[in-house]
Amino acid sequence: MNFAVPPQVAGHHSNLLLAALPPQDLAQLLPSLDLVKVEVGEVLCEAGDPIQHIYFPHDCLISLLGVAEGRMTLEVGQVGREGMLGATVALGHDTTQVRAIVQRAGSASRMDSARFREEVARNPALQRVLYRYTDQLLAQAIQIAVCSRFHVLEARLARSLLVTRDRLQSDRFHLTHEFLAHALGVRRVGVTKAASALQQQGLIDYSRGNIEILDPKGLAAASCACYEIVKEAGALPVHSFM
Repeated sequence: MNFAVPPQVAGHHSNLLLAALPPQDLAQLLPSLDLVKVEVGEVLCEAGDPIQHIYFPHDCLISLLGVAEGRMTLEVGQVGREGMLGATVALGHDTTQVRAIVQRAGSASRMDSARFREEVARNPALQRVLYRYTDQLLAQAIQIAVCSRFHVLEARLARSLLVTRDRLQSDRFHLTHEFLAHALGVRRVGVTKAASALQQQGLIDYSRGNIEILDPKGLAAASCACYEIVKEAGALPVHSFM
């Protein structure tokens, strides 16, 4: 469940996409933005559901999961303060294509999807930001799909942990075996074996879902080349959106 939070908790400009907008364009959006908190494990939208709200994360992290047959999942992207959830509204989509689940609790700016659609239609600066970001998300999803098909689980787990580290700007975070299994599209026992292998190499410390990356360079070496590609696609400077 999410709820409005006091203005002093965070500012809308904490989100880099909103911060990329010219001041006058951001000012037009402000009356329609609410500051909300989201909790770990909260499902913000389910695949096939109508898109009701747009989220611009501040310090939270949202996992985007592709869903097959209602139960099999695979993470196809992550959204942090560099991006937004619901960008496909700008392309005319009324329903969401992924399950969006909160990976790290925090705050976000939220807007009604109908209001957002109106703003996109009349705001060229916002259109440019959204089209560039949507292209960025697609590039990440394609690379993750390739990685999931051709690379071993240990390398995929290393890639996933490194991307999470980059999004959170922290070497320490919490990810359960269950969540990683859903994200990587494997059984929990597979996550256990892969995490144990990385831990035995001294690359990570993993206990009860608490992860610490001990050797980022070593973990990058254990990952596949997909990490650098996904990292590059998700780390464009703010000015590149304009």
